[in-house]
Amino acid sequence: MGFLKNGVWHDEWDHNDEESGTFERDESAFRNWVTPDGSAGPTGKAGFKAEPGRYRLYISLACPWAHRVNVARHLKGLTDAIELVVVHWLMKEGGWSFRSGECATPDPLMDADNLHQIYTAAKPDYSGHVTVPVLWDTKTGTIVNNESADLLRMLGSAFDECGAKPLDLYPAAHREEIDALNDRIYGAVNNGVYKAGFATSQSAYDEAIGPLFTVLDELENRLEGRDWLIGDTLTETDIRLWTTLIRFDPVYHTHFKCNVRRIADYPNLAALTRRLYALDGVAETVNFHHIRHHYYESHTHINPNGIVPKGPVPLIPGA
Repeated sequence: MGFLKNGVWHDEWDHNDEESGTFERDESAFRNWVTPDGSAGPTGKAGFKAEPGRYRLYISLACPWAHRVNVARHLKGLTDAIELVVVHWLMKEGGWSFRSGECATPDPLMDADNLHQIYTAAKPDYSGHVTVPVLWDTKTGTIVNNESADLLRMLGSAFDECGAKPLDLYPAAHREEIDALNDRIYGAVNNGVYKAGFATSQSAYDEAIGPLFTVLDELENRLEGRDWLIGDTLTETDIRLWTTLIRFDPVYHTHFKCNVRRIADYPNLAALTRRLYALDGVAETVNFHHIRHHYYESHTHINPNGIVPKGPVPLIPGA
């Protein structure tokens, strides 16, 4: 998995607290915002105006954090306005790479071999983990932002004057509720599956697995008689949850030991998963080959032989 220290790559795993065995996720390092007029966003500095063709989005089709941004890119009709670069599903020496593979694309910036070279092109002495998604500004030659929550929100509104579809994923009337539910889902579900899967002690695993299924149970009840989590329309909260849900049965249930229940065992959560998948353009963002092979082949400390299981039966038939 690895990390950069003062611009030098190190192939080492350092995500767990040595004493407790708890998985710990870094804060994102680049937090500028694209805005309609180029003014500063909630964090970072100004200078990143929404312009078609100016920005390049680096993602992994396997990664749920990157996936949520690509879903917004499709739902908002920004596939022509924002170029997409897809790293290879296998993450081993060198981290995310641009090696040749199905649906993987070469790096158009500097013909880089690995994503960490994009990070050091933006900040030569960068220290930290190298993650996706990454939004690159071709005009100023730097990374704008590598925080998926920020990118999902800015793609939801920043390009509305550049021909984006009029879909409001963060409606003003529900923002307080969206923020609160986002936080609950992030801690227990989005990041909870990783805390369970990457735990290196029984106590760390037990600490993660309980809240994960408690919140899934709550969300199942919340969806009774309704199509979406908040209000009567799709919001960013549905997308943030959905990219975990669609990976849950094929990966997290087995690989991350999140096997108390499947999403298939939750009628309302399963229906939400299918409902969002059926929206125009969303199916194009899903690649189960990348998803399954990334997790089962990359995480050799969990699955040393890299065996990719055949099951379970897909929640999305034919996907």
